[in-house]
Amino acid sequence: MGLHFSVEEFKSRKDKIIKLLKEEKLDALLMFRQESMYWLTGYDTFGYVFFQTLVLDQKGDIILLTRAPDLRQAQNTSNISDIRIWVDKNGSNPTEDLKVILDELNLKGKKIGIEYEAYGLTGRNALRLNKSLENYCSIEDTSELVTKLRVIKSNEEIDYVKKAANLADKALSEVWKHAKAGVSESKILAEMNKVIFEGGGDYPANEFIIGSGKNALLCRYQAEKQILNSQDQLTIEWAGTFRHYHSAMFRTIPIGKADPKHYKMHEACIEALNNCENKLKPGNKVGEVYDIHAKTFDDLGYKNSRMNACGYSLGATFSPNWMDWPMLYTGNPYIIKPGNVFFMHMILMDSENNLAMNLGETYLVTESGNERLGNQKLDLVVI
Repeated sequence: MGLHFSVEEFKSRKDKIIKLLKEEKLDALLMFRQESMYWLTGYDTFGYVFFQTLVLDQKGDIILLTRAPDLRQAQNTSNISDIRIWVDKNGSNPTEDLKVILDELNLKGKKIGIEYEAYGLTGRNALRLNKSLENYCSIEDTSELVTKLRVIKSNEEIDYVKKAANLADKALSEVWKHAKAGVSESKILAEMNKVIFEGGGDYPANEFIIGSGKNALLCRYQAEKQILNSQDQLTIEWAGTFRHYHSAMFRTIPIGKADPKHYKMHEACIEALNNCENKLKPGNKVGEVYDIHAKTFDDLGYKNSRMNACGYSLGATFSPNWMDWPMLYTGNPYIIKPGNVFFMHMILMDSENNLAMNLGETYLVTESGNERLGNQKLDLVVI
């Protein structure tokens, strides 16, 4: 099997979930988040776009309910031994197949946790699931139960995150090498992905963000690919990805000549990032990291250009995005702990002057502070 973690690692993860089930007085958990399935068993697929669930009960029984194309996927990538298939046909309702499994596990009338916050569990399937379980058992939204375990990375996971960070560094070197007047954004993306895949990396959980000129002010991928002008600005956000673990970076790069305002904005981003680094320590709340980010930009006159969040956790995530829980926004009470991995992005979008400046890096929280995982310089590089 193509398992990416040790037997001991998987056992520890399973024990932690079962311990929480007992503490929460839950008899079983229905996992719909692909991240949870991957973390618990190694199961690696994009088949979660259809109805699929992994059942874990207090006794430690694990049963996967999925479609036929994912039978061998689960056999080849996971430690799951009991795999059930629901059949594609007109009028299929796999929630009824799920009830058969629940009956086998004697879960009728029991209390079951469900991961509703899952891209694979569509609104329609959630309605079907709720209707099917009505008067069958009591249900509870436990969307964050496994997520709150995943947020603290083990040594085995940290090794993968650091490999992802190395790939992200290599991708930035390719940007600096190829981003110049007359070059297409497509060429830049191609060269970045080339070094990531050649380095043993994976597809990221969402597209890289790239844009020049007016599109440098966008925080999302869009399909237009422009040719860089003799004087331009290029914004790019990307991640190195290894075994689905992400390490993200963010830069705005002036082409040809930087606007004087670019320099001021970059100085503000450096100051904000430094202040956030000083706050990203065990015992502090993630909301406090955002607050120092906002105060720094506001004090420097960039209140209207900043965002309302300045980062989020990173880990092993699947499409449609690599953002993980929790996010760095004001008032978020999550207490920072060693083993957390956070991407912190300092974003300034000046719509009035049509100028962008972005700076983002990934950090591992340590016992005494944090470690920046990227090794590239933070200077404003003008090409």
